[in-house]
Amino acid sequence: MTERQLPRQRFQNRVERARLSLAAHGLDALALSAGSDLSYLCGYEAMPLERLTLLVVGLTGPPRLLVPALEAPRVDPLDGYLELLPWEDGQDMMGAAVQAVRTVAGARPALAVSDGMWASVLLSLQERLPAARFSAAGEVLRELRVLKSPDEVAALRKAAQAVDEITRTYPSMTWEGRTEAEVAKEIAGLLTDVGHEEVNFVIVASGPNGASPHHTAAGRRILRGDVIVVDIGGTMNGYCSDITRCVTVGDSGDEVRRAYDALRRAQESAVHSVTPGVPAEQIDAVARDLLTEEGYGAFFIHRTGHGIGLDEHEDPYIVAGNQVPLAPGMCFSIEPGVYFPGRFGLRLEDIVVVEEDGVSPLNTSSHDLIVV
Repeated sequence: MTERQLPRQRFQNRVERARLSLAAHGLDALALSAGSDLSYLCGYEAMPLERLTLLVVGLTGPPRLLVPALEAPRVDPLDGYLELLPWEDGQDMMGAAVQAVRTVAGARPALAVSDGMWASVLLSLQERLPAARFSAAGEVLRELRVLKSPDEVAALRKAAQAVDEITRTYPSMTWEGRTEAEVAKEIAGLLTDVGHEEVNFVIVASGPNGASPHHTAAGRRILRGDVIVVDIGGTMNGYCSDITRCVTVGDSGDEVRRAYDALRRAQESAVHSVTPGVPAEQIDAVARDLLTEEGYGAFFIHRTGHGIGLDEHEDPYIVAGNQVPLAPGMCFSIEPGVYFPGRFGLRLEDIVVVEEDGVSPLNTSSHDLIVV
């Protein structure tokens, strides 16, 4: 099989699996607007424009991709596997969308639409297809996307190794006296230097700002004695990275060291508890129970992890109440944290993949508290 034939086969296989899931859910077609579900099935990363892009996949026949004419040159038709339907400005794009759906699924389709479809598009489809039944495509595609193929795991591992290298540069960086925003800008540059096409986020949360898990790096100057939560992620070859390490400027004191020791043990215990068949919520419980025993349970205020792939956050979610059993190919973060309002915060995060006989961390950089 040639390099050119390989992508078509990959996407054709995904479409065939999606059709099996459609049939199992009693549905006639998928209608996917811009987003990762669309790119998962055909490889095209559509811009989230007011100009509509819509991939329609029925139970039979070629997938049909409605695309703005000015965007059509960016689409790989996969050797003719995709039927491209370019529309031009001034044409009725919703009329074209309805025609594509009717061609594939008839006038009374049971239709699964993108979870993130714009309300204006969905409302227009509902108005123009009054006999249709609508549901969320996430229910159809979740089981496909949650189990990563070997090539997807390889892409995630490569992205993880790249951000590992960035964390190893932290001891040589200048922190004290700089603003969080200045440090964040430097790290964003490192993300692109190591091969990321996109910088998804850079959290640099120093001192009391560390108690806000999703703090936006701003003008606070980093001081001696500060604890800094550094959470970074980007997109590399279509797949995401995400890693959190903690930095202290000088001696952070016994209280921080005790809390970090408990956090590190909780994170590593949660990683070691990952094995096929274990419910996702059990991994959360392992980290949470240990932190509670150490007196930090009230300061752990979020779930233990989230899936990762084409999106930074996707299934499976490592959270209480999620009884989905872990299975080989699932990739997700394990990132317990403790947050002390007005004082400091700590978080430790790796991405892991479930394997047949256990777990493999994709991030391998040191878990030591980084002292600069």
